[in-house]
Amino acid sequence: MEWVSKNTSDLGQIADGLIEAAQNRTTWLLEGEMGAGKTTLVKAICLSLGVVSAVQSPTFSIVNEYVTDQKQTIYHFDCYRLKDDNEAFDIGLEEYLDSGCICLIEWPDKIASLLAEPVFKITIAVQADQTRRVVCV
Repeated sequence: MEWVSKNTSDLGQIADGLIEAAQNRTTWLLEGEMGAGKTTLVKAICLSLGVVSAVQSPTFSIVNEYVTDQKQTIYHFDCYRLKDDNEAFDIGLEEYLDSGCICLIEWPDKIASLLAEPVFKITIAVQADQTRRVVCV
């Protein structure tokens, strides 16, 4: 599936489409260059899923935990600062991925060797006109 976002007001509809397209996959990989809008899209996804707390980038904490209005837990990772698989093991990445909770992972290439199928891959690309092309598989 594919969407084009002209501005942030489009993101709610895109988030709803992504949630539907994900089906039962809980590991969501968000790929895109720096500044493409990965965290902004995560905020929209979390809003659509009913997260009741503020959604912020986990750049320094590596992982943030959110709770929905239905008491479901969602984990949000920013793996940009991870140097190797050992650091991912140190934060307990395997336990998060095996939890059955949705795990939204920015910069998944940093931990690619630790990810097992099935995953839900979302790519965000900035277009020449500054719109965002969002593709999922």
